[in-house]
Amino acid sequence: MAEVNKTMADMWQPVSIEERNSEKIVRPSMTYWQDAWRRLKKDKLAMLGLITIIAIFVIAIAGPWLSDITYSDQNLLRANESPSADHWFGTDNFGRDMYIRVLYGARISLLVAVVATVVNFFIGVLYGGISGYAGGRVDNIMMRLVDIIFTIPVTLYAIILMVVIGSGLKSIIVTLGTIYWVTMARVVRGQVLSLKEQEYVLAARTLGASTWRILVRHLIPNAMGPIIVTATMMIPGAIFTESFLSFIGLGVSAPMASWGSLASDALGGLRSYPYQLFAPAIAICITMLAFNFLGDGLRDALDPRMRK
Repeated sequence: MAEVNKTMADMWQPVSIEERNSEKIVRPSMTYWQDAWRRLKKDKLAMLGLITIIAIFVIAIAGPWLSDITYSDQNLLRANESPSADHWFGTDNFGRDMYIRVLYGARISLLVAVVATVVNFFIGVLYGGISGYAGGRVDNIMMRLVDIIFTIPVTLYAIILMVVIGSGLKSIIVTLGTIYWVTMARVVRGQVLSLKEQEYVLAARTLGASTWRILVRHLIPNAMGPIIVTATMMIPGAIFTESFLSFIGLGVSAPMASWGSLASDALGGLRSYPYQLFAPAIAICITMLAFNFLGDGLRDALDPRMRK
């Protein structure tokens, strides 16, 4: 009997902590943004779009500095040359290097993208947040003002501004700065309306937090996912708007280069020199596709329902 008890005691030894945890499967703790970044990295198209956008920014900023010529340098003896080792994208009808002009056009388009993003965040987000949190008559008045601005055609508004302040990049920036935030305001208002009755907002209100603190510290940060996705998806629209206005002659003035103005200038000799149109058109397409790919990836990565 003693031998049996000894054998049983040997069989039922207590398990050490190391042995108990050796087969334990534990998922590493992640925050919401860490998990979103992990899922975004798995989206190949989104990462391709992100890398493309970074490359466009780097090339647009650093590219013209590496060349001895500028977008306005002319050489009539080399007008309308086909792409070559000296001029990668060829030259236009004034002998200006198309490659350098496309790079300067990227600066204009990216400047428009940055302006649209800043306007969306500092006007659209705050305006929509205040409207959604205030509710009632204040919300009704603020949204009716958004509806009025939203009905104004961008082209008509740009023409009016061109008459008042003159054509050029300044009028495009003012156009986007004054009417481009209305879509973001609507998105943020909808998010705030769904969040303002949550328990943490009611607790903050009970503890005496001010309206501004609740809006900035609680509501807007929790709506940041849809805000980022909306801003990313609206940037291609801003770039296309600038290109379209420049294409119809309401954008930057010569000799300043813009993708839209380059495409407009190339139309006259499209049959004889099609390469002059290909370069700015391809640049617009690549930039818009990159932002759309990134926006689609962010939409999936920031969606809480996709989190596992």
